[in-house]
Amino acid sequence: MGRLAQTEGLTEIQRDILATVREFVDKEIIPVATELEHRDEYPAAIVEGMKRLGLFGLTIPEEYGGLGESLLTYALVVEEIARGWMSVSGIVNTHFIVAHMINAHGTREQKEHFLPRMATGEVRGAFSMSEPGLGSDVAAITTKAVREGEGEGASYVLNGQKMWLTNGGTSTLVAVLCKTDEGGSTPYRNMTTFLVEKTPGFGPNPTVPGLTVPGKIEKMGYKGVDTTELVLQDVRVPADRVLGGVPGRGFYQMMDGVEVGRVNVAARGCGVARRAFELGIAYAQQRTTFGKRIAEHQAIQFKLAEMATKVEAAHQMMVMAARRKDGGERNDLEAGMAKYLASEYCKEVVEDSFRIHGGYGFSKEYEIERLYREAPMLLIGEGTAEIQKMIVGRRLLEEYRIAQ
Repeated sequence: MGRLAQTEGLTEIQRDILATVREFVDKEIIPVATELEHRDEYPAAIVEGMKRLGLFGLTIPEEYGGLGESLLTYALVVEEIARGWMSVSGIVNTHFIVAHMINAHGTREQKEHFLPRMATGEVRGAFSMSEPGLGSDVAAITTKAVREGEGEGASYVLNGQKMWLTNGGTSTLVAVLCKTDEGGSTPYRNMTTFLVEKTPGFGPNPTVPGLTVPGKIEKMGYKGVDTTELVLQDVRVPADRVLGGVPGRGFYQMMDGVEVGRVNVAARGCGVARRAFELGIAYAQQRTTFGKRIAEHQAIQFKLAEMATKVEAAHQMMVMAARRKDGGERNDLEAGMAKYLASEYCKEVVEDSFRIHGGYGFSKEYEIERLYREAPMLLIGEGTAEIQKMIVGRRLLEEYRIAQ
């Protein structure tokens, strides 16, 4: 383990968890990642290994069978996993967001029903907010939920189309954001989150009439993990599957999930950048030109210095954002900064490593080719760089408002 991206002040338990995950990544993920990625094959064996390690329950409270660890621990684990293969971190991330939302906002019955099975990986979560006709404009969603009946037999009928579900096919529980006529008249108070249970697979769902997952969306990178649409046609959901039991709170619940998700995306950027640096500095010491290793050329040393500085800066920003959330403080400013910085630096570090590899970086035989296709997803996942800058800018104006 190199000097970069170290985290001060970790407990012995945190260090043990990270050491175990790092060993798992080195032995079980890195040796097979490129081959699986080129085949766009779901990493079933890796997922089973993560179940055995308890990673699906990492942040779920101990009373529900999880490890009860912090957001910081989770982010550092994600960083290690993304260092091996970013797609694997995506498999656990949406699950983590849904578990976080249920634990933070769910009713007692919802927590007892879902969290113990989510901790073991038996129930796997997906997060559904975006739609085909919009990106980060959440207020513009058109998927509709209409209440029918009262009392114990009450239910909602859902209609609409959702987009960009990570784990859309393999998941068994989807948190779906819908418009409702309840909760309020403003765009942010008439949204409700529904917990929709389903059978894994593609096509019309055999256990949920009207629910269809059409198939995997073909992507430039971020392969292996399934990214899908979700079609809802008169899908009936019991009223007790409204997250928190009260309609109209969906926007705020989803934004809470996105906030921790941005720390996760920052952690992914840190992991991919660190791997790109490792590959670049190793190759620079092996490749020779003009009678000496290219690492001895000043131009390459400059690149390595810049890459290492970016890896370190992104890691420390990500750690700060996670620690603020763990401390019960508002962290949307820091999470936005961390996501923006880590994703941009990741792209730059990967490209510099690609350049160090020269022509071989363009070959599928070399791992850097995969990283070069994976890094762009981080620029748009959980909000583009432009969205992050809007969030950061608005929060700065709040913090530094002058008297008029």
